[in-house]
Amino acid sequence: MKLGNDHLNVEMNGPIMSCVLNRPDSLNAFSDQMIFGLQEALEEAALNNDVKVVVLSGAGRAFSAGGDVKSMGQTGAQEIYDHLGALNELILKIKDLSKPVVAVVHGYAAGAGFNLALACDQILAGEDTQFILSFAQVGLVSDGGGHYFLSRLLGPYRAKELLFRAEPLPVETAVEWGLVNRVFPLGELEEAAMNYAVRLAKGPGRAMGMMKKLVDQSDKSDLATILEQERTAQTMMVSTNDHKEGVQAFKEKRKPEFTGK
Repeated sequence: MKLGNDHLNVEMNGPIMSCVLNRPDSLNAFSDQMIFGLQEALEEAALNNDVKVVVLSGAGRAFSAGGDVKSMGQTGAQEIYDHLGALNELILKIKDLSKPVVAVVHGYAAGAGFNLALACDQILAGEDTQFILSFAQVGLVSDGGGHYFLSRLLGPYRAKELLFRAEPLPVETAVEWGLVNRVFPLGELEEAAMNYAVRLAKGPGRAMGMMKKLVDQSDKSDLATILEQERTAQTMMVSTNDHKEGVQAFKEKRKPEFTGK
């Protein structure tokens, strides 16, 4: 199955599925072709046991400028509604995928491009990165889940400050606020991100998928519910090959070799 299109490059590097937004002339602004291509890639990642981690990055000078400002004002309400429906489905596919999705960000991550990164499980950034929710500059509200992600990550006051003021957020502040996992010099970002992804890919896939699900559900569940979900999940995990391998490796004082089974 050939994945990707003119606006999205998809490659397999061992257990890593690499998805590169590929509209560099427009700073990787979203297009329907790009969004549907990403949806298709995530569907394949969900079904393909050889895929352990998905890495999402952008070609050229930026991760993504989000919505295509040049086309704004030229599209009707129904087109916008349908476009955002596709974007919403993409965001949900990232959250529903039981495998880590890593955003590798450089340059600008603006508007829904910022929110696309926030939908991922980890964010690695280059030192040149700036995040900006630019919707207020053009009289719009955030889309792509920005209100949801930011209010939970930062609290309502800081989230509204970012949304109202629409000013760039330097990567140093993003790290301080807990929005970014790691920062690397731009020239080292690609290699560092691949090393990071490979390390994740060597982890216990089923356990990590369950961890992702539990963490993502925790903000809309009470403690008793999460405790019971952990209890059920752990009962499942103790019978996996990965758990048995982990215990055996611990006894033999070696690194475990997980298979995701």
